[in-house]
Amino acid sequence: MRHLAAIASREIKLGFRNPWAYSFMALFALFSLALLLIQSQAGLDGYTSTTGTMMNLILYLLPLMTMLLGSFALTSEKEEGGWRLLSSFSLRTHSYIWGKYFGLAAVLLVIVAFGFGLSGIAGVFFGQGFALAGYGRLLLFSALIVLLFLGLSVLMGSICRNRWQALTYGVGVWFFLILGWPTILIAGLGFLPYVWIKPALVALIFVNPAELNRLFFVVKMGGGSVLGPEYYRWVEWIERPAGSLIFAIVCLAWIVAYVESAAWLWERGRRRE
Repeated sequence: MRHLAAIASREIKLGFRNPWAYSFMALFALFSLALLLIQSQAGLDGYTSTTGTMMNLILYLLPLMTMLLGSFALTSEKEEGGWRLLSSFSLRTHSYIWGKYFGLAAVLLVIVAFGFGLSGIAGVFFGQGFALAGYGRLLLFSALIVLLFLGLSVLMGSICRNRWQALTYGVGVWFFLILGWPTILIAGLGFLPYVWIKPALVALIFVNPAELNRLFFVVKMGGGSVLGPEYYRWVEWIERPAGSLIFAIVCLAWIVAYVESAAWLWERGRRRE
């Protein structure tokens, strides 16, 4: 635990020295300020066209930002020799990987909080404050996207050998899960018998953390009708009393699976050295 905390603290310091972090902070702050302009035309209370647009924009920006920062943090250690120095001490791989995860999570959550906080303060200053419930849901949605994709980025960083490879893989995974997913989903389900479509659809929703997160918050914000009656019936488990618990368990399971897989791959590479 002491080593984990030391690695996390080191990662926080490195993260805020990284110009990439400030570039993404400025970009996300500018992006979140757009909330103020959109909110002046429509509210954020419940699921509306405005909140739907904002959720889609968050899905375009945050996963890519997280994938790049997270994977670069690990591949830079390989390229610059930081890991070789740290591995000379009695440092467990699990402590190192989980320390990197928690440190990066702190940096990225500060970026998200800064962006949302800036837009919230600006809204109050100009007399166009956000509805607290809708604003809180968007903030929670963004935080979960960061935590889920950070786990995936740590796994990518443990696989890739350098930053160029991490950039290529990261953009590819982002494109597959965010932009290409609807087309791939429709094409894939079209080859299945009708009786298999429902279980396959539910299973595939759990495979993609971005899609799972989006559907959960759409339904919780009262927008299940926009999914269509048949599709909504297939994901109606979200509105059940245990729906939030199931969602939280799945998200935690994905994070643990990503980070533990990264630790296993990193330890395997360590033994080969």
